[in-house]
Amino acid sequence: MLLHMRRDVDEEKCKYIEIRPVSYQPSGRTGLGRGVTYLLHRLDLRLATEELFLKFHKNCVKRKIRRAEREKLQYEEGTSEDLLRKFYRLLVMTRRRHFLPPHPIEWFRGLIAAFGKDLKIRMASKDGVAVASILTLSHKKSMVYKYGCSDAESNRFGGMALLFWKTIQEAKDGGFEEFDLGRSDTENLGLIAFKEHWGAQRALLHYWTYPHRPSRPTASWKKSLDRQVVSAAPDLALIAVSKLLYRHIG
Repeated sequence: MLLHMRRDVDEEKCKYIEIRPVSYQPSGRTGLGRGVTYLLHRLDLRLATEELFLKFHKNCVKRKIRRAEREKLQYEEGTSEDLLRKFYRLLVMTRRRHFLPPHPIEWFRGLIAAFGKDLKIRMASKDGVAVASILTLSHKKSMVYKYGCSDAESNRFGGMALLFWKTIQEAKDGGFEEFDLGRSDTENLGLIAFKEHWGAQRALLHYWTYPHRPSRPTASWKKSLDRQVVSAAPDLALIAVSKLLYRHIG
């Protein structure tokens, strides 16, 4: 199959091919070259719930779950337009903190339409105001954490910890065998630590491309310019930029 895909590139039917195998390593005859490397974190759900909880970090996870319970945060899930808009408001705030434009809201509407009941928006609210949200997908024996966002001023309430704990419990009750926390840049030590505080195990995730496309670091001047633009732009401008950047979304 890979050789057929390579022929499509050679015949200029597409510019390049890229695969992201979790454990498979392509042979040299495929012509694929190793590109970017990430860390992939997964939590084994085949353990008893009590065993899983014992593996959580005392201060960074267990204490925050208890704080969320004391604060009486409200939990809701679904794919309604109201939940999507609350999620998107938090997403815009989070992407701004990371100096990135948000995905267009149409992207998420498309995901909801495509995945149906296998997708859930999970929301934690304080006194009726959304403070944290995650979007998860279900695939075979895996529950997948895909997107997460929050109001930084309300992070002390433990909303994200509550959402992850609820998701883990639901996944176990549903017979899922792993909670896939997704990839992390190898330099993003904060995100890596967050995932490992939940007891998730790391593995290397290599991207392979044909023809070989070695990764190039973003120039420091471009990073600085991106930060200045994103930090200064109002929400409506950021959303408009996102629609230009994601032109493949209808």
